[in-house]
Amino acid sequence: MAVTRRGSLITGGIASSALLIPGSVLGANEKISIAFIGIGARGNTLLSLFEKSGLIHVAALCDVDLETDYVAEAKSRFPKACVYSDWRKLFDEKSREFDAVMVMVPDHSHFPITMAAMALGKHVYTEKPLARTFEEIELMTAAAKRYGVVTQMGNSGFSGPNYFQFKAWKEAGIIKNVRHVDAFINISFPWYGRRISSWPAGEKMPGHINWDVWLGTTPERPFSKEYARWSWRGWQQYGTGAFGDWGAHIFDSMHHFLELGLPEKIEIKKLVGRNDFTFSRASTLRFTFPERNGMPALRVDYYDGRSEEDYPPEPAAFAGRENDYTKHPGKFIFSDSLTFFGGHHGTPLQVIPYGKMRELLQAGTLPKDFGRHSDHYTNFLLACKGEEKTRSPFEIGGPLSQFLVLGSIAQRMGTEGQILTFDRMKKCFSNNDRANALLKDIPRKGWEQYYTL
Repeated sequence: MAVTRRGSLITGGIASSALLIPGSVLGANEKISIAFIGIGARGNTLLSLFEKSGLIHVAALCDVDLETDYVAEAKSRFPKACVYSDWRKLFDEKSREFDAVMVMVPDHSHFPITMAAMALGKHVYTEKPLARTFEEIELMTAAAKRYGVVTQMGNSGFSGPNYFQFKAWKEAGIIKNVRHVDAFINISFPWYGRRISSWPAGEKMPGHINWDVWLGTTPERPFSKEYARWSWRGWQQYGTGAFGDWGAHIFDSMHHFLELGLPEKIEIKKLVGRNDFTFSRASTLRFTFPERNGMPALRVDYYDGRSEEDYPPEPAAFAGRENDYTKHPGKFIFSDSLTFFGGHHGTPLQVIPYGKMRELLQAGTLPKDFGRHSDHYTNFLLACKGEEKTRSPFEIGGPLSQFLVLGSIAQRMGTEGQILTFDRMKKCFSNNDRANALLKDIPRKGWEQYYTL
């Protein structure tokens, strides 16, 4: 078993010429056979959400640890699915038995699985952010275009009410001339760094864990519960911190409909507890975006952390709101004429103060009927059947993920007061070699092949 690539996977008796054929479109009455990779808490949730559509057949289950309760539950629900601990072996031996792949693993493993699946002509649903490095996202976006498969990034709010509301309000001229955004993520989660000065000591690894596959493209390192399971999100080698993880749920509709693309400048306003291993305990970043297609330059101030200081100032228009805005992650969007408050995922925007929103509704100038639409999971499945287009294909999810990765780079290597300038055309930093070095990684020996289209 050896997955090798140069535009193809030459394994399992699959003719390489077949791998360049765009992903097949299924018939209206056909169920979509899916390989689910990553059967943890999130993976099991997605299994249920996709199964609810009534459009799928679960062909395969894959996880590096086949002795978890999550895997046991999935196996009992789908007893006919083949089960693997190594996705490479699954692809080698069973690729003819599934049409699409769900990638629900830690951030650092999104890239090789997704690249290999697309090279096989499989449609792919990959969790957000698309990958951990800027280069990997660039390659994934290019591969999606080359192989002609259906792709969807798992920022599920992009099929929620906020997506259709933002689109309608922008088209109606309600959202226009946005010049400033304050965004914040403040929930308790294993993103925020502890006082770390070294990698943790290795532990005895349970024999049922396929640690080589868990490490994937990253450097060899002994097993440790310190970065396995949920806690990988806060480690720079495996995750992207709060900004990379939940930024896709805060910025997605705004990033797309305001055509933000990549920032031209990142200013590090605050950075608490920066180290070379985990993400900082708190940060404030300022992103500057240039004028775009008739829209004015825009500044995004981003806050994360767990103290009372890790929030933006409350807008004057927000005064008198009964609910405390600091209870949940969210954002304030400031235009020349209106201020908007929004939460995360698909939560709709509200015009503040609320008297202004009532005034607009009573005048009939504020669109409020956004129609009925498929959810994010059904949208992907219907796209596999040729009945819809995905809302967050890699060509849209990719630039959003790259914006998030650039913020994570600033958190990883910056100092308070530092300003990083980014060349949007050349896609590199123009004033910092260390930041440029973090745009990509050197893959572990034996995993290099995924980095060549």
